[in-house]
Amino acid sequence: MPAPDPGHRPIGSHTPTSGGLARAALPYVDAAGSEVAQVYVGNSRGWAMPAGDPTQDALFRDGCAERGVAVYIHASLLVNLGSPTAATVERSTQSLAHALRRGAAIGARGVVFHAGSAVDAGHADAAMRQVRESLLPLLDSTADAGGPMLLVEPSAGGGRSLACRVEQLGPYLDAVDRHPQLGVCFDTCHAWAAGHDLAVEGGMTATLDALVTAVGADRLRLVHANDSKDLCGSTRDRHENIGKGMIGEPAFAELMRHPATAGVPILVETPTERHEGHAADITTLRRLLP
Repeated sequence: MPAPDPGHRPIGSHTPTSGGLARAALPYVDAAGSEVAQVYVGNSRGWAMPAGDPTQDALFRDGCAERGVAVYIHASLLVNLGSPTAATVERSTQSLAHALRRGAAIGARGVVFHAGSAVDAGHADAAMRQVRESLLPLLDSTADAGGPMLLVEPSAGGGRSLACRVEQLGPYLDAVDRHPQLGVCFDTCHAWAAGHDLAVEGGMTATLDALVTAVGADRLRLVHANDSKDLCGSTRDRHENIGKGMIGEPAFAELMRHPATAGVPILVETPTERHEGHAADITTLRRLLP
């Protein structure tokens, strides 16, 4: 049997779980043709932390392993470790701890969370201290347990974001002493919204080069490949299907052949009716592979 290609870019999508993790997600993975599945393990816009169903967890974990599907969890969208509200920081930390526990149970490689916002201009320094105080224990704990990585995802900008431009990931990583258990999730729509002109020829390449300069060659662990409905620098996070938005297909061709994405799972979070939109975008991305 040939050895797996370390440069292979597995491609998949965000995957629904309503009705049961294995019961809903595995048929979706098959129908979409996914090699990567990202799931929520709670309400995406809430603080609830359900324990999960051990039977569904095992069926999902084993089903993904049999299919060779890489699994990721997206943490609640409410998570904000930089918030000036102490209760929000506490809930955010608890939510990430829960996602890491659930990730270990379902065989996830990583838990994606948004970089967060200081909200108020005068809170920026304190916000980064909060990031350090909240993340370091979580990173140490999951590393000691051999659990999933945490993957910070830069935001779309605005609202005193702690990291929206890829260059800002350097100070974010520095805040936790570049802990080896903290990786990066790069979202193309977020980068575009934050002002990276990915549509100009060479724009995606330049942005990924800047990302590698900021974080190093081994920190990029996941890509969210999403086109955008809005103009560059809009700070609006509205996804569009690949090649049908303002970023355009040539930029995604650059993404698929950049050395930084070699071996990195890539998934879409694009508009879809049932699985069809995701399946079409997965097909497009595979066509753009070098």
